[in-house]
Amino acid sequence: MMASSLLGGHCPVQQLCVLQGKEYRLRIQLPPSRELNRARIDCDWRLQLVLQDKQDIFKQRLEQSSDLTTFLVELQNLLEQTSSQQSSVGPPPQYFTQLVQEIDKLGWDRLVYIDPSFRSLQVQCRDACQREHILTINLHNQYPQMTPTCTTDLPAKVNFKWSQQDSLQGVLLQFEKALAQYQDFWDIMEELDKSTWVLEPEKPSYKDTVRRIALGNNASVQITVDPAHPRMLPECRFLGADHVINPIKQSLNANLHCWDPGQTLLPNLQNVLGVDFPSPANSSKEDFNMACSICYAYRLGEEIPDKACDDPRCSRPFHATCLIEWLRALPSTRMSFNVIFGECPYCSKPITVKMTGAR
Repeated sequence: MMASSLLGGHCPVQQLCVLQGKEYRLRIQLPPSRELNRARIDCDWRLQLVLQDKQDIFKQRLEQSSDLTTFLVELQNLLEQTSSQQSSVGPPPQYFTQLVQEIDKLGWDRLVYIDPSFRSLQVQCRDACQREHILTINLHNQYPQMTPTCTTDLPAKVNFKWSQQDSLQGVLLQFEKALAQYQDFWDIMEELDKSTWVLEPEKPSYKDTVRRIALGNNASVQITVDPAHPRMLPECRFLGADHVINPIKQSLNANLHCWDPGQTLLPNLQNVLGVDFPSPANSSKEDFNMACSICYAYRLGEEIPDKACDDPRCSRPFHATCLIEWLRALPSTRMSFNVIFGECPYCSKPITVKMTGAR
C-alpha cells in the first residue's frame, strides 16, 4: 500500500510505502521540466536494501512511466514482487560467515540450540546466583541490516536496542544487564517455592509472577508479585470456603501496617495473614491437591477445584464449572446477577457460585 502527497511546482513528492506491515519513506524531487527520467529519488536505507538488486528494473520503470502516478503504482508492484522473492530465498553466504564469527566470540559452549537454517538460536546465560536463563534470537535473512527478534524468560519485556553495527554479543550484554534487575525477585519467589506448597503453576518458570499457595482446609491464596518491587505487598486473592478465608482477610486488613519492606514475602505474608503456610517440611502436597467432589479429578483443563462448601462439617471442593453444571440440573436452583444459588451436592447446605463469560 502506498500513500503519497503529489505537490505541484518543484516541490518534492513525499511518499510513504507500507510493505508487510513496515513503513518506508520515499522522496522524489522532479526537475523544472518534470521529466521522470531526470528525477532525484531518496529513500531510507531499508528500502534501498530491498531494491539493491533491482536498480536496472527500477530505472526502466521510471523511464517508461508516463506520469508520476503511474510510476508510483509500478514501484509498489516492484516492491511487492521483490519482497515476495526475498522471503522465499535463504540468506546470502556472507550471512553464515558473519554468524559463525559472532558465535565464535560468544563461545560455542553457550549455544544451546540452533536450527538447521541458522535462522533461530538459543543462548544460555547465568545470573549472579548461577540460575540458567535462555535467550532466543530469531534472525532475518538480511541480518545484521534487519533487527533480530529476541525472546526471554524474564518477567517483563526487554527493549533491546539495535543498529547495523551491533552484534549478537551486544544483544547478550543487554540481556545480562536485564538479568541483574530481577535477582531479588527470583530469590523471593524461590523461597516461596521451597517453603510452601505451590498449587499453581505446577512448574513455575522465571517469568511467572503469580503463585497459588495452599493454606489448608481446602483454601488457598493467589498472589501476584511486582517483579520491579518484589518486597512490596502483593495482590492477594483468597480461594476457599468463607468460614476459612474470611478470618484471614480480616487479619490482612488489620495488619497491613505491619508489612515490612525490609523482609521477604514469606515472613511478611505469614505475619499479616496470621497463618503458618503448610510446607514440605511438615506436610505432603497430596493433602492439598484435593480432587473435585463431582468429577473426582484434580485438574479440569486449566482449572483446579477453587470452590468449596461453606459448611465447616463438609468443606467439599469443586471445580466451578462442575458445580455450575450440577446446580443447573436441579429444579430448586435459582440465579441472580450471574450468581447461581443452590444446594451442596453432598450436604445440601446452601452454596453459591459465580458465573463467568467463559461458562
